[in-house]
Amino acid sequence: MPELVFLAEGCSGKIVSMKTKLSLFLLLFPGTFFAQQPTPTDTLLVGELQEIVVAADYLAEPLSPVSYQDLTVGAISGKNTGQEPSFILSETPAMTVYSDAGSYQGYSYFRLRGIDQTRLNMTLDGVPLNEPEDQGVYFSNYPDFFNSLDRVQIQRGVGTSKNGSASYGGSLQFSSPNLFDDRRLELGAGYGSYHTYRMYGEYNSGVKKNKGLYLRGSHLHSDGYKEHSANTSSSVFYSGGLYFDKSSLKLTGFSGRQKNELAWLGVPLEKIDRNPRTNGNNEREDDQFTQSLTQLQHSWYPGKHATLRSSIFYNHLRGNYDFDLNNFLGIPPTEELFNYAFRSHFGGFFSTYTYELPALKWTTGVNLNRYGRQHTGSISTAGEIYRNTGFKDEIAVFSKAGWQVDHLLFYIDLQYRSVDFSYDGSVDLADRSWQFFNPKLGLTYTFSNQLSAYYSIGRTGREPTRNDMFGGSDDLPTDSMGNPILFIVDPEYVTDQELGLRFKNEKWEAGLNFYYMNFRNEIVLNGQFGPNGLLLNENVERSYRSGLELQFTYRPCTWLTLINASAFNHSRIEEQGADFQPILTPRLIINQEFIVQKLTFETALTARYQSSSYIDFANEQTIDGYLLLNWRGTYRLDKWQFSLLINNLTNTRYFNHAYVDFDGINKYFIQAPINFYTMVSVTF
Repeated sequence: MPELVFLAEGCSGKIVSMKTKLSLFLLLFPGTFFAQQPTPTDTLLVGELQEIVVAADYLAEPLSPVSYQDLTVGAISGKNTGQEPSFILSETPAMTVYSDAGSYQGYSYFRLRGIDQTRLNMTLDGVPLNEPEDQGVYFSNYPDFFNSLDRVQIQRGVGTSKNGSASYGGSLQFSSPNLFDDRRLELGAGYGSYHTYRMYGEYNSGVKKNKGLYLRGSHLHSDGYKEHSANTSSSVFYSGGLYFDKSSLKLTGFSGRQKNELAWLGVPLEKIDRNPRTNGNNEREDDQFTQSLTQLQHSWYPGKHATLRSSIFYNHLRGNYDFDLNNFLGIPPTEELFNYAFRSHFGGFFSTYTYELPALKWTTGVNLNRYGRQHTGSISTAGEIYRNTGFKDEIAVFSKAGWQVDHLLFYIDLQYRSVDFSYDGSVDLADRSWQFFNPKLGLTYTFSNQLSAYYSIGRTGREPTRNDMFGGSDDLPTDSMGNPILFIVDPEYVTDQELGLRFKNEKWEAGLNFYYMNFRNEIVLNGQFGPNGLLLNENVERSYRSGLELQFTYRPCTWLTLINASAFNHSRIEEQGADFQPILTPRLIINQEFIVQKLTFETALTARYQSSSYIDFANEQTIDGYLLLNWRGTYRLDKWQFSLLINNLTNTRYFNHAYVDFDGINKYFIQAPINFYTMVSVTF
């Protein structure tokens, strides 16, 4: 079961009708619907067409005054074994990661600057992936996802405007496969520790006669490092495009199905000492989910300076998980087992209009979403005990522009976002609404072709999740009079300042970034647990996060590459006169990679150091820091490629996540000792 850690941010106010919101949008941003008409000289030859996806309108560019990093398909494929994406992302600045099962399959989670992933915006070609109710993304539901990406952009801080949930602590923007790549058929298989295996097939037709097709199918399994923590999953990913003189049409989607034996409960240290593979969950607890996404995007080029891109999408989720309350409370289990089942429908539309001149680029857009999730609770000994449905509607509009004057780029990005939540259950609950205005301003100064500096300031708000509002209950709780009880309803906001330098020449590529994030009414973990076992949050008076982030690549010679991604964090929370550091936020993270490449052989050694971090608000309990070494080697022979990965070379016993349970006992998540994975693939 996923770690559902929720934070609230929203502002209540009068509900504005959808008609009124659309009228306001048409007044402010008419260019989205009335694009520049073509002139006789505005021609675009088919041969000049390239893969231009909707995501481009939301991505940071080389001179954007935001902190970001691009991961290309080449950088991803060399490390991708079908593992949870969190482990690939952890090699970028300020990222921490842990796995329920202690291995690389099944549920894993990551934090950016100490901020959990429910507060990070994630999209695929502009389509929001965060489930609107809990604002989480669970890659376990569509396994081997990174095998079908052209690029990943990580923005740290509020970044640029996005569709979907708030880009509160950062964002991850995923781009679908490039259909203009060369024709290719690839078959691959791998096997490793804990009976972990993966089989996949991938095909890209390239674009011929204005048509292109991409298909990928995968099947994965792992027993998991912990006892009874297996994961079995399958997925497909598809994309097809039609390309014309002045327009293109692209259909993209995926479907994944997974079954997990659950391992989301931590384990006391004395049990780990006796048996490191101990699982805190009952062996009867498992889950299964199926999730599918379909997107149809259309691009139109009415003139050489204008582009109109529009997209519709539908995302469906269905599944359930078991919960043994007795086991959670530490008392002898019985036949009684809770089951939480979900079924959701998530659809929407978004459109952007871009007008670009040599010194000016202006983009404006609209996003409309409709979401509904049915919740069903049952007990194995009593059957269904409740059923309810939550609905969430969203409209967002943005307009951003970059204006170049000599060496200086001026940047402005304005977003209005409105969210409505309604509830249909056994208890009447008045609809709630939140409205946000999210402004961002920035400057970039270019000293030379090699060196530039930037500064930006931006503000973002975020509405509460359902779990925060309901206090961890899956069915709305009531008082003795039958009135609904709501917990966290107040908004949280962040004002983010970013100051950085970028440098690039033939041998060096480096970025240094300083950030200061000032929160108002931030919602943080309070050390308590809801009735379904999930951790609860509360508002705090004042808090901030600040730090330095460094990323560089150095190639001293043709066969050697050094890559570093480091982060230093200084953060504080003030509440009721107390001053403490936020939990699960290490001060220092260093990733260092050494890559040697000679002809058809490549080898790499990766070192990660993560300092200790607190796991309680009194700042008395910690998890120790650790140093982790991983190695990989790849050999290419004609159409064949052979790879071997060895993780945790020094067999270090380490923990990268823990919490203090309601009984006052520290519960830990141990990660796997030395383990291996080997792969072979052939390309036609």
